[in-house]
Amino acid sequence: MMEPSPQSLNYLIPPLAPPQSPPLEPPPQSPPPPPPLEPTPTKPNQFLSLLSKRPSLRVTSEFDSDSRVFFHKVSCKLFDNLAKLKLSFINNSKREISEPQLALTSKYLSIHYDPEEQYTLIKSSFDVGPMLHFKAAHDVKAQRGDVAMIANLADPSYAVEVSSPVPYVGLPKATIRFPMGEVTLEEREEEEVPRTFSINGILKGPILNGVCAAHYMDEELKLRYSYKDGAMSFIPSISLPSNALSFAFKRRVSPSDKLSYWYNLDSNYWSAVYKHTYDEDFKFKAGYDSEVRLGWASLWVGDENGKAKTAPMKMKVQFMLQVPQDDIKSSMLMFRVKKRWDIL
Repeated sequence: MMEPSPQSLNYLIPPLAPPQSPPLEPPPQSPPPPPPLEPTPTKPNQFLSLLSKRPSLRVTSEFDSDSRVFFHKVSCKLFDNLAKLKLSFINNSKREISEPQLALTSKYLSIHYDPEEQYTLIKSSFDVGPMLHFKAAHDVKAQRGDVAMIANLADPSYAVEVSSPVPYVGLPKATIRFPMGEVTLEEREEEEVPRTFSINGILKGPILNGVCAAHYMDEELKLRYSYKDGAMSFIPSISLPSNALSFAFKRRVSPSDKLSYWYNLDSNYWSAVYKHTYDEDFKFKAGYDSEVRLGWASLWVGDENGKAKTAPMKMKVQFMLQVPQDDIKSSMLMFRVKKRWDIL
């Protein structure tokens, strides 16, 4: 049996709620403190930073067993690669230094100095405007040089160059370049002959699936035709007025084997070369030259036409065997080594 609650609730009249006090406004808050002032970045002295940066030093040495001399080249980049200083010299078997050369090169100026000959050559080149380029060279010892101005037209393949020696001698030389070649007009001065104008030039263009080139210089014309496809090259040439005719034939037997043959019909001299490429850094070549009556074979370690820095261990090695046809016993084995060190 449930017990009655001590107080009966009246559900018709809601109970009086106690009076509510108006909400208190929050006290005004003080504005946040300003952020701490960061120190104004000071622009570093670019000139001092260029001087304090350690230059990179490169040393390249090359030895030729035939001449038995060392050729050394020391170079370093200065001022964050803005300039390059290079020293080269030859060191013979007696440890004597000869032919020293000192050069300082940059984008706009280069200075070459030969201490033995007391020879200094200064070269400069820079853009005068968007289509004008100026270059000059001066030999300090001989007190002469030359200046040139090159104007590029709207099409980059067209250009006009005007050059003149300093001190001024005669009219300047003018060269016009265009997609099919170039033509040069200059004044010529010979003994007991009045001054005349000479024209030299090169013209080339596609003919019969090949390229034909005409080279005219010093009153001699050389005509050369070159036909090349994926596996064969045929290059005949003739010189006028001597009528000297020659031709070259090249055949790629496989992706790694190539045979070249050259014959001169005027002198009956000929030469042949066989080349086998193992990969980018190994190459074998063998050949014969009838003019000097010499057979030879060569092995390259490192790209034949590349630099030492791209070769394995930054070193290039060449071994060559020469066998004279008339005296086989005087055959000679030679080698050449080129090594580069990056010190810094």
